[in-house]
Amino acid sequence: MDLKRVENAFQPDGIKFFEAGNCIVSTAFPDATQAGVEIFRQGGNAVDAAVASALSLAVCEPQGSGIGGQTMMLIYTGKKVVAIDGSSRAPSLAHVSAIYEEDKSVGYRATTVPSTLAVLGYVHKKYGKLPWPAVVEPAIRIAYEGYKITELQHRLQKRELENFRKVPSFSGGKYFLKDGKPYNVGDIFKQHDLAKLLEDIARYGFEYFYRDEPAKIIDADMRENGGLLRYDDLALIPLPIERKPVVGRFRGLKIYSMPPPGAGRPLIYSLLMLDAVSPKELHQNKIKKVHLLIEIIREALLERTGRPYDPNFYPQISPERMLSPKFASRKVKEIAKSIDFHLPIHETYDEYTETTHLSVMDRNMAVSLTQSIERVYGSKAAAEGLGFLYNNYLMDFEYNNPEHPYYLRPNSVPWATVSPSIIFLNDEPWLVMGSPGSERIFSVLTQFLMHIVDEEMSIDKAVKQPRIHSSLGGLVSYEDRFDTEIIDYLWREGYRLDKREPYSFYLGSIHAVLRKRDGGFQGVADVRRDGTAGGL
Repeated sequence: MDLKRVENAFQPDGIKFFEAGNCIVSTAFPDATQAGVEIFRQGGNAVDAAVASALSLAVCEPQGSGIGGQTMMLIYTGKKVVAIDGSSRAPSLAHVSAIYEEDKSVGYRATTVPSTLAVLGYVHKKYGKLPWPAVVEPAIRIAYEGYKITELQHRLQKRELENFRKVPSFSGGKYFLKDGKPYNVGDIFKQHDLAKLLEDIARYGFEYFYRDEPAKIIDADMRENGGLLRYDDLALIPLPIERKPVVGRFRGLKIYSMPPPGAGRPLIYSLLMLDAVSPKELHQNKIKKVHLLIEIIREALLERTGRPYDPNFYPQISPERMLSPKFASRKVKEIAKSIDFHLPIHETYDEYTETTHLSVMDRNMAVSLTQSIERVYGSKAAAEGLGFLYNNYLMDFEYNNPEHPYYLRPNSVPWATVSPSIIFLNDEPWLVMGSPGSERIFSVLTQFLMHIVDEEMSIDKAVKQPRIHSSLGGLVSYEDRFDTEIIDYLWREGYRLDKREPYSFYLGSIHAVLRKRDGGFQGVADVRRDGTAGGL
């Protein structure tokens, strides 16, 4: 990889693509990016900036995350990379016979114990620098003053309108819709109840949410609406667990990503398989390259679903054995040998969940943070008087096989698809990246990194490239600007095809930051959504 070429080809526009000298932030919403920059300006470090941006996203990107959800992250502390497992928890009353099919995605019975505030409070207390009220303040201000509804938010509110109406109390619709209808593009959306709650959290600490008045209000709200979450569940604060990241190599780079229950494993596995194929061989034929990529994606999905792994209870297979370069090399050779033959395609369930991601770097630290309330606008039910949406993470448990590590049990954790990642070059953090997009996250990131490293694209060009993904069952989703010759070939091979819009919401939204050789920074926010990059 010609680093000089990659860096020099970058074309900043001051909005989506940004260059800075000392620190950089990329998030899914302009106000959240500016919150991180503001914290840097006050002397905060990368963790402070990431926490401020994450809290701000909880206000101004409610379709993707919120304080009712969960947060996963990787932190480079200046000495080592730490994975922060911020899994939420199933309520104590949750068991398979208590959850009906319709409860999993909409309404009060769909929610787990929210962990986002516990995670952000924990990492700030351990790794942050500024006072807690300072990093919460931008989110409070955005909630009080409001922000402009975007075209994407209007479209998603319109799409989810019927799901909002499925909640008998219409609590989510009362807070996040305008008189029961989607907000218009450009409308100012203010959230006074959420602002007041954040003020109290800033004043009393994140523990206040779990053990004081908010917890009592949530308990009463759940009891009134048939939910399972109780005060006792919240009082057992879901503090995160620090874990070792999963680690792999690609073209000489060292890749750190999220261990189980996160999904860094399929990302590392995909990159290890690609690494076993020389760049010249991989890129000499565009059709064969995409075909191989699709089968690598399917193999990585099969490995993940076929070997579910919960580090809390099922340590029977070590991550090192799962991610052996020799195993990956052997597997990709098997795929390459049979790639000309028609492959059996089996129908599988394709996930349609959402989330958000932000990336932050300064001269000493790096943060890759992914958080979610699961589906778009979560459970569509909101906490009465508190102004945030409950998540619907109960849909991410196994309900049929008691031997599965993510089988629903009281206080168990859900399976996650997030892959926040930090890439090292010569023992220094070089690239921080991540994306929303459920099972498509790892494939989107794999393609992004391949464009940069193998094709020597600048990160702004790489993020704009057309994307493709295959489900385990062989449903190939692609953007409607993908090479038609390749698509025709895949159709002849027997794949099911799923054409998406040219810059598809469905195929992720990468937010990435890069540290240049001269110590400066570059940041990109995906053109597919509302995000921006900024820095100092």
